[in-house]
Amino acid sequence: MLFTVLFLVSCGDELKIEPEQSLSIDASFSDENTSRASLNGVYSLSQDLDVFGAMPQIINDFMFDNVNFIGSFPTLQDVNNFATISDNLTTSGIFRDHYAAILAANSVVHFVPLIEDETFVQESRDEIVAEAKYLRAILYFNLVNLFAEPYLTDNGASPGLAIITVPDVLLEGAKTSSRNSVAEVYAQIEQDLMDAEAGLTDSADKYRATTVAASGMLSRLYLYKGDWDGVIRSANKVIDNAAYQLASNYDFYNTPSIEAVFSLNMSSIDNSATGSGGWANFYSPAPLGGRGDCPFDSTFLALHEEGDLRISNLTQESIEGPIKLLYTAKFPDAQNNSDDAPIQRVTEVHLNLAEAITRNNDAVEQSVIDILNPIRERAGLSTFSTDDFDDADDLLETILDERRKELAFEGHHRNDVLRTGAAPDNDKNILPIPQREIDLGSSLPQNPGY
Repeated sequence: MLFTVLFLVSCGDELKIEPEQSLSIDASFSDENTSRASLNGVYSLSQDLDVFGAMPQIINDFMFDNVNFIGSFPTLQDVNNFATISDNLTTSGIFRDHYAAILAANSVVHFVPLIEDETFVQESRDEIVAEAKYLRAILYFNLVNLFAEPYLTDNGASPGLAIITVPDVLLEGAKTSSRNSVAEVYAQIEQDLMDAEAGLTDSADKYRATTVAASGMLSRLYLYKGDWDGVIRSANKVIDNAAYQLASNYDFYNTPSIEAVFSLNMSSIDNSATGSGGWANFYSPAPLGGRGDCPFDSTFLALHEEGDLRISNLTQESIEGPIKLLYTAKFPDAQNNSDDAPIQRVTEVHLNLAEAITRNNDAVEQSVIDILNPIRERAGLSTFSTDDFDDADDLLETILDERRKELAFEGHHRNDVLRTGAAPDNDKNILPIPQREIDLGSSLPQNPGY
């Protein structure tokens, strides 16, 4: 694991790099081209199955009943049954692979400013560093949501993660960092996103980090933190940009459409697939080439009104024995696993805004109804009026239900359940720090229940 890499030691302020490591650094960070290649490597590591390549997102949907996990992987069965142990190979892989990508991002942030090449202009350096900071931020955000208590549990006082912002070659021997608090991890994520927001371009490239992507992720961070003014401020930066608007129908999946804020682009040769599968392998039924591991849960189906196009237009059917199972059609390419990984859609940003306004004002606001109605109309459903809700709590329940239906199978549901305090009291709602870290003399305290 990354914390025990014995690449080099530090002596005071003087860094001692072994020749082999020096050659590797020189090759990776010699000019603009090698720097961009190293940045692309961070994107590639983020595509990994255990990062944004499906596994954490699938766990986030089956832990609290958007889907049922009926697959054969024992490690996922344990997570599904809240019987996880600290040496669970799947959760350990998630922890390891996120940090591998974080360390790669750290290398870009650290070494790009140090390159001695006059043709590598400052503007390009700043952009590359800002892009790496965005990626580091979403990696830490994904990880802290899986392995630590929600911020709102105790205002971020719980143990979070070890914050590491230097490359692996600068780690001090085998020394392992202790866990920073959730609040400290959130502060690091916020700073990286703010740096990215300021340093990136206003490009509408949905497959690269942009200033709008940073604003959108800040709206999610502030939502999870309970900073309603922050949500409103950041969400409006996205919504006010004409390149990021609600799509008129559901044909936007797997295309760089107006609906996407940021996605990881997958292809038949550059995707998250492993022997365990990818997005479509888990979410597609066997007759369509998938594993059929994650059909809809009955409670999820019961949320939908008759005629909801999110069911009729985005559903695949499979007969397994005498039972008809329904699966999402958001990720249909089980053959090549070329379905994009949806990191953020503009619909989520709208729903972030609707929730923040309602919680901030503790009232049923027409502005919130105006946010919800286009989402309802796209789903083929009747629209709301302020008279449909008794009070702010009634409206919040509807907003959270709309989040569950609209963002299903994209990795949001578990986080919404936990941050709103709606989860059953169970220590194993939070994933364990890998036992390997504890056994190697780590100073990372284990989560309760493990």
